[in-house]
Amino acid sequence: MKTVPAKYIADYMLTMSDPDIGDIISNMKLQKLIYYAQGFHLALFDVPLFEEPIVAWEHGPVVESVYQDFKKFGASAIEVPHELDDTILSDDQKDLMKEVYEVYGQFSAWKLRNMTHNELPWMQTPKNEIISVDLMKSFFKTLVN
Repeated sequence: MKTVPAKYIADYMLTMSDPDIGDIISNMKLQKLIYYAQGFHLALFDVPLFEEPIVAWEHGPVVESVYQDFKKFGASAIEVPHELDDTILSDDQKDLMKEVYEVYGQFSAWKLRNMTHNELPWMQTPKNEIISVDLMKSFFKTLVN
């Protein structure tokens, strides 16, 4: 199973939202959704979904490059990409992304932030340090078994 850029995962997650009905994604919410996608991908397939590190920031797990790409939106809704090549992901990866969005996309950015603050990967990583892939894998395996 191949890894893809974290920005692609972010864009793919954004395409699942529906701003017309108020289903929007802010940068903070997006960060948590791609964190959960990475965690469950590690637990289910034993390899990362994307290579970029996830860092334990004050408000939870963050992929810094993705944060930089979308910081201009502040706490507002990020625009949904119009064109996205969905052949980059395998069917299993698409199913995983859909499930992560269905389960976690219903929560607000702040609810997701608070959830990550009660999970071992963020709690056990010093602030502004990279959250270990092994720590994420072992934690998320407890959620799927």
